[in-house]
Amino acid sequence: MTTKNKVALVTGAGSGVGRAAALALLRDGFKVALTGRRASALEETQAQAGDLAKNTLAVPGDVTDPASVRAIFAAVKDIFGRLDFLFNNAGMGAPPVPMEDLTFEQWSAVVNVNLTGVFLCTQEAIKVMKAQDPRGGRIVNNGSISAHAPRPYSAPYTATKHAITGLTKSTALDGRKHDIACGQIDIGNAATEMTARMKEGVPQADGSSAVEPTMDVADIGRSVAFMASLPLDANVQTMTVMAAKMPFVGRG
Repeated sequence: MTTKNKVALVTGAGSGVGRAAALALLRDGFKVALTGRRASALEETQAQAGDLAKNTLAVPGDVTDPASVRAIFAAVKDIFGRLDFLFNNAGMGAPPVPMEDLTFEQWSAVVNVNLTGVFLCTQEAIKVMKAQDPRGGRIVNNGSISAHAPRPYSAPYTATKHAITGLTKSTALDGRKHDIACGQIDIGNAATEMTARMKEGVPQADGSSAVEPTMDVADIGRSVAFMASLPLDANVQTMTVMAAKMPFVGRG
């Protein structure tokens, strides 16, 4: 099966990393289903795809809602007939405040999107991938540098990204018998709406604040597309793509 006949689904496809990944997958020949909460944002991604927009499907939805997730995957299967690649990208953070000042609602919102949403989408992807012919597929989860080392005041985000590593490994193990591969991409300081504050300075481990370098989000998109392009007998289990001069190596 060639790349040009393959189907991908990207969550959080209306902005940032999700949009960059969707555009890169389209350029590589995938048909791409786009999902996210805001239809207008998905339409903007389609607009940026230009002539390749004909190979997209916009399906607004909420990854934290099991019924919505089922509807998203049903639409992809109905229109495209199969699913070869899922990029679990949708995510969010909480306000950067001391842990003891976080509300339960703030904690729950991050857990629901960053962890439960990935689990729900993974469940539905496995159901489709193991039943299709040819069977199998690939799932890539958006981790983070925070899956390895936290920033100050990032407990909900860091906890969920550490959990994603465990879920990625479990999915890779449990998916083997169905020819389903699973890997994780850990991103550091891609230039998106979420990292805009880094230009003003962000808290460091020593209590100071510093401006941090960022990298072009298009390079993340190309990295995701590379992972998606591999045959199912090969897998990138974990890829770290980061701004070369960001303070990760040597933190603390």
